[in-house]
Amino acid sequence: MADSGRTALPLPDYDHLPIGGLESRVRSLTAPEVEELLAYERTHADRRPVTEVLTARLEQLEAGAEPTSGDPGALRPEQAEGHTGSPVSPTTASQPFSPPPHGTPDQRGKPKGDRT
Repeated sequence: MADSGRTALPLPDYDHLPIGGLESRVRSLTAPEVEELLAYERTHADRRPVTEVLTARLEQLEAGAEPTSGDPGALRPEQAEGHTGSPVSPTTASQPFSPPPHGTPDQRGKPKGDRT
């Protein structure tokens, strides 16, 4: 069941934002929106680093800072396009290595007890 308070928050997917994404996206919010997020955070997860970021931004806004232009609905950093798949390619893969010293199916290794 979805939390109705969660869907009404000023930042979509607020609960899933990494702290770095939260720091940049909270700059586009007004003081009442930051207060709303802070109240939500304190009644739910109450994560100290998050409350510190929100409190600091609220203090900046109360001291006269203006919300910067930004899109609170922008993609989260981990959802950015172009970051799919493995970064390994044939040109960046490691070099093949020698077979293990105990032998291969074509060349059987000798037991240690056979010294003849």
